[in-house]
Amino acid sequence: MRGRQVGSPGGTSRRRTAPVDVTLDQARTLIHACRTVVDGAATRLAADSAREGLVDVELMDREQVLAYDLSSVASQVTAAEEMLAYGAEGELETLLTVAFAGDVAAGIAARMQGREAAWGVEDEWLGDAIVQFRAARSAELLDDIGDRVLADANLPRHLPDDLDMARQTFREYADDKVRPVAEQVHRNDEDIPDEIISGLAEMGMFGLSIPEQFGGFAQGESEDDFMSMVVVTEELSRGSLGVAGSLITRPEIVGRALVKGGTPEQQAKWLPQIAAGELMCGVAVTEPDYGSDVAGLKVSARRDGDFYIVNGVKTWCTFGGRANLLGLLARTGSAGDKHRGLSLFVVEKPAFAGHQFTHDGEHGGRMEARAIGTIGYRGMHSFEISFDGYRVPAQNLVGGEEKLNKGFYLQMDAFANGRLQTAARALGLMQAAFEDAVVYANARHVFGVPLASYQLTRAKLARMAFLIAACRRFAYRSAQLLGAGEGQLEASMVKSFSCLAAEWVTREAQQIHGGMGYAEEYAVSRYFVDARVLSIFEGADETLALRVIIRRLLEQALATG
Repeated sequence: MRGRQVGSPGGTSRRRTAPVDVTLDQARTLIHACRTVVDGAATRLAADSAREGLVDVELMDREQVLAYDLSSVASQVTAAEEMLAYGAEGELETLLTVAFAGDVAAGIAARMQGREAAWGVEDEWLGDAIVQFRAARSAELLDDIGDRVLADANLPRHLPDDLDMARQTFREYADDKVRPVAEQVHRNDEDIPDEIISGLAEMGMFGLSIPEQFGGFAQGESEDDFMSMVVVTEELSRGSLGVAGSLITRPEIVGRALVKGGTPEQQAKWLPQIAAGELMCGVAVTEPDYGSDVAGLKVSARRDGDFYIVNGVKTWCTFGGRANLLGLLARTGSAGDKHRGLSLFVVEKPAFAGHQFTHDGEHGGRMEARAIGTIGYRGMHSFEISFDGYRVPAQNLVGGEEKLNKGFYLQMDAFANGRLQTAARALGLMQAAFEDAVVYANARHVFGVPLASYQLTRAKLARMAFLIAACRRFAYRSAQLLGAGEGQLEASMVKSFSCLAAEWVTREAQQIHGGMGYAEEYAVSRYFVDARVLSIFEGADETLALRVIIRRLLEQALATG
């Protein structure tokens, strides 16, 4: 495998233009103009989608194209607003913020062009902000940013010392232990090496979301808890999404459900072992006919004395083979109950290596599983698992009888954290691709001159830089909000924005590598196929936009009149 050298990439290019003179006020003016458009469009769509004062999904779906575009744009504008504080931290930060504001405005303009009436705007919607728009879109600005990041691809983060120390520790582990095995695992679709799991367990990674009283490090859903999860996940994903970056996700989801809704006995039984990395976790929610439409799930769990008998098929159960515990969402009520008839169980099973397994349950019944072949995100393996009369002890119903038919709410609450974590995974992939692109652009000569000396190369690297900076800042802010008991909408927004950004960043990093970007010996080819999964799992982007983000935006619009 070939890629970047460990450490900050060195630049060989020389500055070709004078530093560009832009100000944060330009970004602020431009972002305000974008926010005005978003709020106006949301107000109009909310009025068209309302029935008896509430958002009616059927009415909203009549304008799905507008709803999807508005959701995407609103996520970007919110990210841009969060960038303003970042922009005040220094000169490079200001340049990145202004350039990102221009990029967001250009994206809005492209989506509205020819459909201005649907958005409720005039052709000259920018008004006086057109001056700021032109400055933010200048090639000279991108060239200046490109020069700076060619010298150092590690953008300022402005983390507290303790968090930055944790970040550095996990970065070193990813460089020393994860990266050397990442390509082999990917090419051969191998299992994650046990030494990676045990090493991360020793570092306490599996306890990041588990409260201290159960052997973890969480302070009780504080800002620090969520921030730690974001920075650690980014660094491990920078090493490899499949080998390390996603190992914390399933323990996070199962652990959070137990913390929020489990009985004291369930918490005492499982949480300490999850925190210690002694029990691996998987999540069994998706079914062949139901993905993001969780309310329609059919896998059943029927009460039979001291057990629930589970029948049906779950799919895309990532890490389902190696997992000792499966968080299983199953129907305990009638189909007509929809999401109100679902319960959450912890299903215990042995760990299995490889791509298939069969297990006869201790109390009766069987589960059979096979791994689904994928183009990327390899190592954890995503399984289709068939349950045939599999008997689960009634005591494994999360929360006991009090939480019967309430599993949907426990699962969705845990998924909000998963969305933020997926944004962090996207950040890790983007940062890895960005660093490799900088190293290659500095080293590669085309037509006798460094690839880094071309304006187009610099412009691509500049856009990578401000997308990464914006996604990171938005992820940090979402973590702060979740720590304050808020931020459900922002977690969905940053997931949507970051995952789509990762597709562009990894593609362009691959493009900068030219033919070698298509070669497996360069890690950038793996980043590209790994990134493709991000906008599909943990809530497909379209579903997230049309059923979570836009709905909440329209509810806010109706509430404010």
